[in-house]
Amino acid sequence: MVTETLTCTKCRSTHVSWSQTVLSQLDLVHRSEFRVILTQKFACDIRVIRLLRERGLGNSPTMMLKQLRENHTEEWLHRVARYTTECVGFLQGPGLLPVTFPEPPEPAVVPSCKWLLSVYSQDILTRLEEIKARITSTYGSILKMDSTRKITKKLAGTAKGTALWLTSVGNENGQILISVLTAQEGAGLDMMAANLVRRYQQAGVGPPVLLYVDCGCCTESGETKLKARFSGWPDLTVRLDIWHFMRRLALGCTTDAHQLYPIFMSRLSTCIFEWDAADLALLREAKRQQLQSQGLSFLTDADVSNHLTKDELALHCRRRTRGEGTTTQLLEELLLGLIGNGGNDSLGVPLFDRERMEHILRVQRKHIKCIQDMPGVALYIKTGELTKGGVRLPTYRCARGSTSLESFHLHLNRFIPGTSANSVNFQIYLLEGLHRWNQDRGTAALGTGPSALRSYSGDLLHCVNKNFEKLFGRKMVPEFYPTSRYTGELIGMQYLLQQTGQALQDMHPDSEEIAQLIEEHEDIMEEDEGFSDIRDDPTVLDLGQNHPGPQQNHPAPQQNHPGPQQNHPAPQQNHPGPQKNHPGPQQNHPGPQQNHPGPQQNHPGPSRTILTSGTSTLAPSTATLAPSRTTPTSGISIRAPSKTTGALSRTTPTPSTSAQASAAEILPSSSSSEASVNKQAEEEEMAVDDQNIPGIQHVDRLAEYLVDLRDKTSLCLSNRQAGEIVALWDNLEEVDKQRVVYAARHQDRILSGHFRTPKKPSKTPGVESTTRCMLGASSAPAQWPDCCRLVESIFIRLCDLHRSPVRKGKGAISRWSIILRDYTKIRQLVVGNYLVIQGTQIKLVQVNQTTLITWHNSRQKNQELSVLLQGTALLPALPESDEPLQAARVLPAVPTPAQHEHQYRLLESTAGQARQRQKASSLPLPILLKGRAKRSLSITPPAPAPALQPQVSFVTPTGQTVCYVPVAFPAAIQGTTPPTVIPVATLGAGATPKRLYRRTVEANTCKKCGQFRTAETGHSQYRGRVFCP
Repeated sequence: MVTETLTCTKCRSTHVSWSQTVLSQLDLVHRSEFRVILTQKFACDIRVIRLLRERGLGNSPTMMLKQLRENHTEEWLHRVARYTTECVGFLQGPGLLPVTFPEPPEPAVVPSCKWLLSVYSQDILTRLEEIKARITSTYGSILKMDSTRKITKKLAGTAKGTALWLTSVGNENGQILISVLTAQEGAGLDMMAANLVRRYQQAGVGPPVLLYVDCGCCTESGETKLKARFSGWPDLTVRLDIWHFMRRLALGCTTDAHQLYPIFMSRLSTCIFEWDAADLALLREAKRQQLQSQGLSFLTDADVSNHLTKDELALHCRRRTRGEGTTTQLLEELLLGLIGNGGNDSLGVPLFDRERMEHILRVQRKHIKCIQDMPGVALYIKTGELTKGGVRLPTYRCARGSTSLESFHLHLNRFIPGTSANSVNFQIYLLEGLHRWNQDRGTAALGTGPSALRSYSGDLLHCVNKNFEKLFGRKMVPEFYPTSRYTGELIGMQYLLQQTGQALQDMHPDSEEIAQLIEEHEDIMEEDEGFSDIRDDPTVLDLGQNHPGPQQNHPAPQQNHPGPQQNHPAPQQNHPGPQKNHPGPQQNHPGPQQNHPGPQQNHPGPSRTILTSGTSTLAPSTATLAPSRTTPTSGISIRAPSKTTGALSRTTPTPSTSAQASAAEILPSSSSSEASVNKQAEEEEMAVDDQNIPGIQHVDRLAEYLVDLRDKTSLCLSNRQAGEIVALWDNLEEVDKQRVVYAARHQDRILSGHFRTPKKPSKTPGVESTTRCMLGASSAPAQWPDCCRLVESIFIRLCDLHRSPVRKGKGAISRWSIILRDYTKIRQLVVGNYLVIQGTQIKLVQVNQTTLITWHNSRQKNQELSVLLQGTALLPALPESDEPLQAARVLPAVPTPAQHEHQYRLLESTAGQARQRQKASSLPLPILLKGRAKRSLSITPPAPAPALQPQVSFVTPTGQTVCYVPVAFPAAIQGTTPPTVIPVATLGAGATPKRLYRRTVEANTCKKCGQFRTAETGHSQYRGRVFCP
């Protein structure tokens, strides 16, 4: 690209025609027409810079460079393809002489990441004042202060090693009030605190009421240094972050890999917090409706609570601290119960180091009052509502603790691209990151919801709103308000350089020193970077630590379905009885609707009986058949496996007697005592699993019968065996008959790892998820054995049968290979039989060795943990408050306008207002006459006369004719006024003749030597500079 270089006639300084100094003299609309950013060496389109602004997931200069190279390469190849195609057509045509064609030009080389980052920095410099004003216009009533060391390692150049900490102060919305680099954390923050106090006072904003810190919250006597540092806010209350307090107590544990360590952390949170009873009851009702829609009924509150996840609790429920006295008492009881033999694992390793834990508790006891909630301060903000299970649930955001600052520090490390940056680039990236972070959090803190328009340019938004309000009476972007004036606070590197006595360079966009500094980047290609947001509250721990299921340790991403029974969400009506699938076998084994009604008729349930609409209740005697009852015309005797006690002995009628058998089955019993005996026997046989779901005895009988088929030498099932499988399947509860839902191996957004994505994909989830599956030998996606209770029961029995590997020759076959071999044989027998497939909904999934070992190990660990917890007195997992919590705040509709607004430099458009130089033309010129009535006259030039000028006539609009006779003046008289007559020759030619230049001296005189500045006297001139010998 070629552009002009403008030179000032006074100071002789040069400026590129598109430099910021020149463009700043234009109004915003015309300035935006210059869409290229120029520096001394680089130039880039603004559209490429916009793609570099958002430091999101996977958005790095390296990724942008690859995309630019790919786009440029494909565009160049398309043009080459078109050129060569046309040339080949000429080459193949007839001709007398051979045709030669020139080769296409080489493609333009796309510069490196250093080039992109340099122009990106140049763009930020043009908005630096607005960015600083936006940062210093942030306020809050609940503040958090935290420090980190990670970001200081990226500081390079002359400032390398001078910064020790980066300290940030945030508010309840997650916005950052100030972020500074310091050489020391203590007294080095006095100026930052004083500037914050002065900011609140100048803006007329009320002082904050609460400050969360990670240290320095209290002292044994006197006033703390932190309290003295914010002496301008005498009513400020300092509180300790609760997660930091919990981590201090966790240092008394021998290791975080202890089996009881998660239980200790979970109960430690219970000692500190209690949940709002109304919010918890509403969430339980929504969860209950979800589970009932998946076929799980008869659930108590404890069963529903075991299915609640920590994310759901933190999102829909509020909680508060339990008070200093209650927390101290519960904490002592918890430590007393786990500090002895009750805290030993299966190897006898204690959970606590007794001496260390006693010392930590003695030191940290004084901080229990520092973690309590401040009375009268609303820590929760209601952000919206959502529907779960047909129940409308509110969503909350908590302002307690400093977790939001830790999330910001995680993002801050990504604001600085690469591994190092000099002081200028570090400051530029830090300010831009703070500006975008605060604006995103400010938009999320409004109750109007996110806007369809997204822009971080304050002057552009202000200009559009101003013009739109003048024209249409409303604002185009109503949620935008001008920021306050820049308070002059030191931010980032400015604060550090003030402590070290150095000065930050003048960050002017057109400065040559700044242009050189922003071009100092590493040439090393960096990897694609991404963000990992901290969204969950670390003090809210999993409730499943009491009775963890084996599925909780699986890496399946479905967090909303922790239990294995939740993998069957298909309703009952989606799976009709087996008699509707095929006309033949339905006569040999009637549908389960007649002999075995739903689970609500077999057992009364823990609390109440739920009957769906349209369900008919049968007499108790017709619900089941007595074990000794048989049909005389039985052709095939269907019986349970001989090893199973209490199995029902049935007969399957032949087609000729199916009608009689059906009629006999629905006749009421003549004796009520027989019905009561059958009902009592059925209730005695009822069993529940570890998730308190009934009907596991029927699953175990079917699993036992299928496992017995592993020794079968035949490759097919007989009709009798198929009938027995169908009969045992009919005995299952409805929750076990539902369709198996496979665990999703994909995520809508992968937030970490090599395959992370910056935004939600537009494709359907799961289409490309097979690459993340654990594939078996047949390249089919393998599942975990606990996907349903039947498959899990089969593997439990197979693991009990095969406890060790088997030696074969010189080698050995592992127990897992033997288990999988038997399971594969059982699966082939079931899948290969038409009667079983059409008469049941049995789905034996594919399992490989990896999923089998993972399931077995997690099951063993969970069983061992359950044994360790037996006899241990622990607090309830979800303590409820006796009194309702303080109502949550509501998000404001619009932001608070600033008292002293930042003045945007919006120049008025001067397009079309420039004065044009008048040039003579051949058209008639208007002439004004002196006198009372000044009328516009038209001059009609006569024919040119070489020697004599005739009389000139002027015609007025009223019809009068005025004659004018020119007067001749001597040509040698100087200083006189030239004649007012316009020369006819001049009017005809259309241009004014220039005056001839007559030189009065031979040459210019040198001011130094007084001689003529000529080559004879030895003078020379180069680029406007004269050299005197």
